[in-house]
Amino acid sequence: MGSNQSSEKLYCNRYLDGNGPPSLVQQANAEVNGIYKVLSGTQPPGQMTWVILHRDLPGHPIDNTLQINYIFPDGIQTDKHPHPGQPYAGLRLCAYLPDSRDGRRVLKLLDKAFNTELLFSVVTNNMGQDVITPASIPLKTQAEGGIKVDGYPDPDYLKNVRKILKDKGIE
Repeated sequence: MGSNQSSEKLYCNRYLDGNGPPSLVQQANAEVNGIYKVLSGTQPPGQMTWVILHRDLPGHPIDNTLQINYIFPDGIQTDKHPHPGQPYAGLRLCAYLPDSRDGRRVLKLLDKAFNTELLFSVVTNNMGQDVITPASIPLKTQAEGGIKVDGYPDPDYLKNVRKILKDKGIE
């Protein structure tokens, strides 16, 4: 090193010349250091909104309820669907979460999954119609009735859905 240059200046110049290590963005895009790229799914265009209901869910007696509303209009399938160019039936669906710290965390994760098109997909039903249905991420579509009807109480739901979302790159 020359007498007029400090090690900090040399280090900075290396980065300014583009010869330093990859930036965090470059590392994430290259899926380096254990960072996984978030998948993108086949969900058709739709809308996700939520409201707070001032009532509790079974198993969550001190929390209000988050009602998540999913709305998908009828549409035409694209290349990422089973029958491109063919119509599919729209969907209106409500899902429920407790308005708790864990429930809000899951709400944010579901929103992220929705925005990366992983929450719903177009499938052909038993009658041969192409319809929108929840994908492989379970939703609680009934406020009551228990696990058998996708409702509450279900003491492991929040933990299980967080794990499923994490496995799909949603954290």
